[in-house]
Amino acid sequence: MTAASPTSTNTPETDDSAAARILDAALVQFEQVGVKKTTIEDIARQAGVDRATVYRRVGSRDDVVTAVFAREVARVLADLRSLPGKHDDLDDLVADILVTVVGRWRDHPLVQRLLVLEPDRVMPHLTTDSASTFTMSILTTESMLREAISAGLLPETPDLLARAEVLCRVVHSMILAPSGLLPLRTDKELDTFARTYLVPIITR
Repeated sequence: MTAASPTSTNTPETDDSAAARILDAALVQFEQVGVKKTTIEDIARQAGVDRATVYRRVGSRDDVVTAVFAREVARVLADLRSLPGKHDDLDDLVADILVTVVGRWRDHPLVQRLLVLEPDRVMPHLTTDSASTFTMSILTTESMLREAISAGLLPETPDLLARAEVLCRVVHSMILAPSGLLPLRTDKELDTFARTYLVPIITR
């Protein structure tokens, strides 16, 4: 197991850079052995710091888990923000958003490992403890729809935030409960679903 590279002694490490290295190390540990078997000592060793630094920069193991999940959500949302500029058709944009979001979470090694082996660890971060990340998802979706309005792909919509939240709730349920009667396993099936059922939420 390879630990994170020690910080150069010539360059002072900031709180942000230290926290980032700790979260990187925690992500590696969680993906390799899961949350239950990971200790603060393991994270510190992987990051090349001491236990006190982990507690000071991030917090307890539960704090680290929360921070890791929040950062992974933020990374997905950052990728989504580039999508509006790639499309000149609203249907194409909505389909691309759905395929990207569902695909990223279905393929994420940490999420998939925890959903199968430690659902009690991951579910709170996707449900009862997800208020901040879910709000961030709604606001990002609203921002993308406003970009679509600015580009002329969508008329002005007074209840845009509400529509964005409905979209996020649908997508969230698809991630939490992937199995159902509708065929939604492939990118093509997700694309068709988005054009048929999600676009009308925005346009009607």
